[in-house]
Amino acid sequence: MSAAGSSYYGAIARFEGPAEIVEAATKLRAVGFERVEGYTPFPIHALIEALAIPRSRLPWFVLLGAIAGGISGYAMQWYLSVIDYPLIVGGKPFDSREAWVPITFETTILLGAFAAVGGLLALTGLPRLYHPAFRSEAFARASDDGFFLTVEAADARFDPVNTPAFLSELGGLDVSLLEN
Repeated sequence: MSAAGSSYYGAIARFEGPAEIVEAATKLRAVGFERVEGYTPFPIHALIEALAIPRSRLPWFVLLGAIAGGISGYAMQWYLSVIDYPLIVGGKPFDSREAWVPITFETTILLGAFAAVGGLLALTGLPRLYHPAFRSEAFARASDDGFFLTVEAADARFDPVNTPAFLSELGGLDVSLLEN
């Protein structure tokens, strides 16, 4: 059966601990699996490297949001003070830039924070109310003491018979196929 036409999401396996899951992920990537996901109760930096997860693009979202915030805060104040309602106060010029620093700073921070939240939700695909891994009874331990790897059926090397067997060879426990 072809992986593209399969009714499976993929295969899931539980591992004993951090060292075992990193070793299994490294071997999966070495034989050519590309659509592998790891679930652990705490961050494992070696797993990120083993799965070849690229750097996040979130800092770019925050930078662009902050730049847009700074420019819009400054432009708003300039328009209001110079064009819309020019008012001479204490003999100061209309474009008294020193007085605009706090508002410009605050709009920079505000739009940067909004971009961080929006970018995080967009890049992670959240909120995700359902994932096929939730059907695995063993996966309930993922946030407590479980270390899990899933191999998606969309991977070119996925096979419904050989992939679970390979996960078992790598030391996987509670290996099962996940239905879509």
